[in-house]
Amino acid sequence: MKYLHDTGIDGYIPDNQFRSRDPKFKEYKTTHSTRPSSTTTQTKPDLRIPASDFHFDPVNKTCVCPAGESLSLRSEREDLHGNSKVFFEGRLLTCRACELKDRCMRDPDAANTRKGHGRQVWFILKKGQRAPNYTDWMKQRIDSEHGKHIYSHRMSVVEPVFANIGMNKGLRRFSLRGKKKVQGQ
Repeated sequence: MKYLHDTGIDGYIPDNQFRSRDPKFKEYKTTHSTRPSSTTTQTKPDLRIPASDFHFDPVNKTCVCPAGESLSLRSEREDLHGNSKVFFEGRLLTCRACELKDRCMRDPDAANTRKGHGRQVWFILKKGQRAPNYTDWMKQRIDSEHGKHIYSHRMSVVEPVFANIGMNKGLRRFSLRGKKKVQGQ
């Protein structure tokens, strides 16, 4: 993307979430989902006590669980988006004997093992403001009306070629070994 920007090439490269920002694809996941149907097994919803029910003091960097027990501060670090986060963990012995263990922990049985751990929660201290980069520049191009129009042509120009190679010609994997031979194939 830096190369495209610096050389002035009119390229459009979407990121992994570009469809989630497009209102046209808002209902796509629900109508065209590849998840199993209701007749097959489904994952149960997460019914754990949410982190918002924990009392977090950002000034003193302390956290108290809904049962009134203090959690210990494990780490404080910055994520990829520049957000400063603090991570807390409950004491194993305290969580093991807690009445709320079944509603609080994802795997309550893990607290019964020697190598288990107590409930873990994290909070964002401050949202980071990182400088815009070339990926942000490309996101803006793809999300523009002109970018959507240009990128929509990919479906009629490039994708049928790949589908033909894979489905009709049966080239789903390479038959040669080595980088040079594969590039030739």
